[in-house]
Amino acid sequence: MTYTLFLKNYQADFSIGIHDFEKAARQRLIINIELVVNKTTFNDDIENVLNYDFLVAELDKLRLQQHFNLQETLCEQMIDICKTNPQLIAMKITTEKPDVYPNCESVGCAMSWKR
Repeated sequence: MTYTLFLKNYQADFSIGIHDFEKAARQRLIINIELVVNKTTFNDDIENVLNYDFLVAELDKLRLQQHFNLQETLCEQMIDICKTNPQLIAMKITTEKPDVYPNCESVGCAMSWKR
């Protein structure tokens, strides 16, 4: 049996983009992450589940420590971080830049990984 853990509509300013104006100022990103995890015995104990606090902590680290040219690179790095957990069997991450074009809701990237 599995369960899905998710982080929905995490929003923060990232240094991301290839254009000079994108490198000059941080941009708002919206990030969604879904993790499919092998079920364990829960026993109402946080030690028996994959805690989503680490997702926010890792995103905050990446956000503060580097510039990303591509959304794809950010997605790939988050997958690399998460897949080290042996309980994780699949993952999907999406990133969206909502403020790029006035005539669309957002531009983004979706990436999946499966063990």
